[in-house]
Amino acid sequence: RAPEGACSHSDARHTSRLSTMSLIVGDDFQHILRVLNTNVDGRQKVMYALTQIRGIGRRFANLVCKGAEIDLGKRAGELSAAELESMMVILAKPEDYKIPVWFLNRQKDFKDGKYSQLSSNALDTKLRDDLERLKKIRNHRGLRHYWGIRVRGQHTKTTGRRK
Repeated sequence: RAPEGACSHSDARHTSRLSTMSLIVGDDFQHILRVLNTNVDGRQKVMYALTQIRGIGRRFANLVCKGAEIDLGKRAGELSAAELESMMVILAKPEDYKIPVWFLNRQKDFKDGKYSQLSSNALDTKLRDDLERLKKIRNHRGLRHYWGIRVRGQHTKTTGRRK
């Protein structure tokens, strides 16, 4: 006989006692949201769902949710269109919503000197442009990117041989 509280496979009575966590889904629940050209899982909490977008981390997602006055316990699929729109406005211009410039991921852009938060495709484009600029001016970092070897001062005598 199985010990108290344990479930034996032959006894079907105990299986009904096991509790499972389930998500109660309403009529307007979206399982997948399309935000900034990224599919976002609607079953996750809003803050963690936003981190699926490239260029948005947990702390920035937390600030965006607080700025849009969205309950952090809410699931991403439960968001209304107005809440999504307010989040998109904050993501587009975070400095207007008192998010400090040191928190943004693009500080002092090379061309215009502005601070901004880049995400998804814009982040990829800027990164590619920066690397192309470094290669074009024959910068040490650019050359090492071009050669495909370590860029940030790591030792390369014995490591990083696989490619």
